[in-house]
Amino acid sequence: MSRAQPETRRGRKGKGICALLLATSVFALLRPTLLCAQETELRGGVSESAILADQQRKNRQLSIAGPQGQTAPANATAEDNAPAATYLPASPGAVPDDTNATAATGSIFDPPAATDDTSADDPAPVKPRRPSAAKQRAADEDKAKTKAADKKKARKTTTATDTVATSGDTDSDEDTTNRRAVTIDSADRQKLDPGAERTGSIEGQDNKAEDDPFAATGIKVGSFLIRPTLDQGLTATSNADSSSGGTPALLSETALRFSAASDWRENSAVINGYGIFRNTISGDDIHDAQGRIEGTFNVDLDNELRAIAKLGYEAVPESASSPDAIAGVSSQPLRQTVNGSLGIEKDVGKMRYALTGAVEHDFYGDAKLSDGTSLSQKDRDSTLYTATLRTGYEISPAITPFTEIEVGRRAYDLRFDGDGYERSSTRLGARAGVELDMGEKLAGEFSAGWLREAIDDDRLEPISGATVNADLKWSPERGTTIGLTGQTTVEGTTTAGQSGDILYSGRLTGERQIRANLTGNAVLGADWRDYIGSNGHDLTLSAEAGLTWWLNRYIGLTTRARTEKLTSNLPGRDYTANSIFLGLKLQR
Repeated sequence: MSRAQPETRRGRKGKGICALLLATSVFALLRPTLLCAQETELRGGVSESAILADQQRKNRQLSIAGPQGQTAPANATAEDNAPAATYLPASPGAVPDDTNATAATGSIFDPPAATDDTSADDPAPVKPRRPSAAKQRAADEDKAKTKAADKKKARKTTTATDTVATSGDTDSDEDTTNRRAVTIDSADRQKLDPGAERTGSIEGQDNKAEDDPFAATGIKVGSFLIRPTLDQGLTATSNADSSSGGTPALLSETALRFSAASDWRENSAVINGYGIFRNTISGDDIHDAQGRIEGTFNVDLDNELRAIAKLGYEAVPESASSPDAIAGVSSQPLRQTVNGSLGIEKDVGKMRYALTGAVEHDFYGDAKLSDGTSLSQKDRDSTLYTATLRTGYEISPAITPFTEIEVGRRAYDLRFDGDGYERSSTRLGARAGVELDMGEKLAGEFSAGWLREAIDDDRLEPISGATVNADLKWSPERGTTIGLTGQTTVEGTTTAGQSGDILYSGRLTGERQIRANLTGNAVLGADWRDYIGSNGHDLTLSAEAGLTWWLNRYIGLTTRARTEKLTSNLPGRDYTANSIFLGLKLQR
């Protein structure tokens, strides 16, 4: 019994020693893992590439070792059996090179060397081996490439930063304002989109100067803008009535003019008018008035059709230089004219078509004789009906040649005049010309042709001759406008045995804005009258020049000088008239 007890004690002591050894072994196994974690924290973060390489190494070790107690397969390659690559820290020198040697020579109670293998399933820690020289060189080359790539990326970042800084310095030198660096796409977008440009503040912008600060602003009446002007002044003339026996006079002259234009979105209407009143202050007794008003209405119809309607009225006393002027009267008869037209225009490709019908009625008042009686002029009243067909071809948007054919009938209110002549006639004409449209530089048309009026009375010769018509506007430079107008008119007569005459009239006008408040104008005129059935003819030449000095937008001083001379091969028709006008011009 006593012998059994010591054996029992020895057994218990042996069991205690075994438990202590087992605990020590477990602690020794767990301590390398804790030290490795501490060293890893000191060494810094592990890159993703290092973690991936470590995982691949573990897989190869497991495939080589297999289950415990088994050997590696025979077909394992040398690469598979090669020692695992030693963990290399991101910062060289963080771990001493003799770590592996210490781990190899130490006892089990010493801290084992830290390894990358943290697997708890391995029965024993795998001793790390130094990598071969080839693998070490490959690792060094990889590290060198990584460092070079990092340096290159850093250089790009620095270059981009310097570029932005340099761009900012340049912009500050030029505009003294900071601007964001402009990319290629944004630069192209700014070129394509003019509205993308920045605009300054409203307060910082200067008001745009007016093209003509002294132009009439007009009066708004409904949907029309009306611009009236009034000239009031004195005219001194050497020939008050422009006749061969005219005498000087000082006249009070009043001229009222206006223009009205609609502001409709599609169609348009324009109305123009004037009135001139002259009264004698001293000298030859003159009391006359004349005026005209006309309107144009443009309407866009369906199917590319356009309609143009015109209507006008004019009242002018017959001039003392007219071929039908009556001698020995206190006042010449008043001639009144009412005219209207309606035209339809259509474009088909490059072809241009227009058909216009017109009516013009002339009627005369009685002439007042010196003895107080009156002389009727009803045998001169007539109406002219015409129809014109125009065909054009657009060579270019600026040039359109055209041809016209005109047919008409002139009908007198009285079939026979006082001398028994039947003066109604049939009209036929043809013209060819060109229409120009070059914007503000040059616009208008010019045509030439032939016209014939056959009078119903066989005793009277037909009125026929060449025709010239023009209406051109040319602006050689800003503020200068040159105009050319020409017209051919058939004038009838009630003189016994005469058919009438053809009057060719032309005007060359020029207007120049010398200064913003100073405007000059000039007119050159020429009239040629050819009498049918005789060799008689008249030539009238005229010239006029004027200036207008604006005191402000509404009031200005105006003056003009004019000379006119008529030369004829018929007796009693020559005359010369010179005049000068000085007055005020008002506009609104």
